[in-house]
Amino acid sequence: MNTITKEQYEFALERVEQLLLVVDDNMPANDKQAVELSIMSDVVIEYEKEHYPISKPIVAELIEFYLKENEMTQKQLASEIGVSPSRINDYVSGRSEPTLKNAGLLCQVLNIPPSAMLGV
Repeated sequence: MNTITKEQYEFALERVEQLLLVVDDNMPANDKQAVELSIMSDVVIEYEKEHYPISKPIVAELIEFYLKENEMTQKQLASEIGVSPSRINDYVSGRSEPTLKNAGLLCQVLNIPPSAMLGV
């Protein structure tokens, strides 16, 4: 696909907003407006992927987030999974990443979805 300009993106975005008011799930997929909505949505998605990418959270951010979610300290987490508090601090600061075994334990203790921990 060719590079989409900002002007094309803004036009497509505006058009998507207009079409969402008239296209619904009961409309046939081959209806002109439904087809246009699909095309304009693709333009918006393509532009946003290129210009506003959403990066996957890194392991350190996940651990830090779920520590807060679970109202748990690094020391408590270390005790739960059987490592030193300094090892947990290494994970949270990004100095090191957990082994596969420890990653599994972190997922269990903090209720982190394994797919998030694996970056999928």
